[in-house]
Amino acid sequence: MTLDLFEKFDATLDSFNQLPQGDLNPFTVKMDEVLSPTEAIINGRKTILAGTNNYMGMTYNEECMEAAENALRNFGTGTTGSRVLNGTYYGHKHLEETLKDFYDADHAIVFSTGYQANLGVIATLAGPKDYVVIDADSHASIYDGCAMGNATVVRFTHNDPENLEKRLARIRKKDPEAGILVVIEGVYSMLGDQAPIKELAEASKKHNASVLVDEAHSIGVFGKTGRGVAQEQGVEHLVDFIVGTFSKSVGTVGGYCVSNHPKFEVLRLVCRPYVFTASLPPSVVASATKALELIKDSNLRVKLLENSMRLNKGLADAGFEMGTTGESPIAAIIIDTQERAIAYWQRMMQEGVYVNLAVPPATPNGLNLMRCSLSAAHSFEQIDYMLEKFIAVGKELGVLG
Repeated sequence: MTLDLFEKFDATLDSFNQLPQGDLNPFTVKMDEVLSPTEAIINGRKTILAGTNNYMGMTYNEECMEAAENALRNFGTGTTGSRVLNGTYYGHKHLEETLKDFYDADHAIVFSTGYQANLGVIATLAGPKDYVVIDADSHASIYDGCAMGNATVVRFTHNDPENLEKRLARIRKKDPEAGILVVIEGVYSMLGDQAPIKELAEASKKHNASVLVDEAHSIGVFGKTGRGVAQEQGVEHLVDFIVGTFSKSVGTVGGYCVSNHPKFEVLRLVCRPYVFTASLPPSVVASATKALELIKDSNLRVKLLENSMRLNKGLADAGFEMGTTGESPIAAIIIDTQERAIAYWQRMMQEGVYVNLAVPPATPNGLNLMRCSLSAAHSFEQIDYMLEKFIAVGKELGVLG
């Protein structure tokens, strides 16, 4: 028996300590200088950024930076308080009005991160007598939202409406009066696959369940005005709550939830991750507002999906085992072992391409992935360079024949 609270992490530490130390450790990457949305100086060399989720390239948009600079000068560096006390400025309300206009929704609440948005909304909406029914491949923030709340949690098979309906029917038979919240994602982050929202939502409505869609990886990318997969599939009327983040297509940080539910605003009083944390800095709020205005009328999503298809098709044509299809901004190849995946990541870094090393438990089905997230700001020349290096390293490590 031991009193050391850290003993339970020994296995994790042992695994981490087996990794190379220094520049070739995939979990200690440091960007010394960021040159643009798609390039940075890492380990002393110019490197293409192919794993930053900066889908629209908004981090260096001149109008967004100007809005942030003006807010910084006029409102200071931070709010130093909660939204329910001293932390609500003009910019926070303006951002929420912009979100309402963006989604054509009655209500919008801004959170300090996308993680907190899922944590707060799921944990608060589903109480002790309720059920949360989630896709088995859900993001950690959804699982953590379930863990924070007191509802009964039920999982259904990934993207399987028939399995969802079976779960819901079982719940309804057992508890006809229970509140049920079904949580799905528009695009799943590791393999970039879309949810069949229409079929999942119709199964949910059949059993009087509410539907929450996390559009973190699809805002800006899909739909006529960039609202996400629900808009793309023409099923927004079947969705009760949309959660999203500003840390990907919007190019900054923060999260939100929009809804038409008439009692939605009560969350400002009862949602602990909203109440008990400092609000977003004014500069962040200003850049997010400007980015949303730009995304709504932009055709950047067309260029983004062209870039993704170019990389996905190039990798598939070269003979890689693909985890993705090019129908989202994500491209991922499957590597047979974790050791080879780590070696692959290291060699790509040495060749000047930063991609994501994704390994269990962060991946579905125990997959080891070299994962790229494309940007509308990537040039075809950069994508072709990535392809060239993927193929060269693949042959070197025996991944390609």
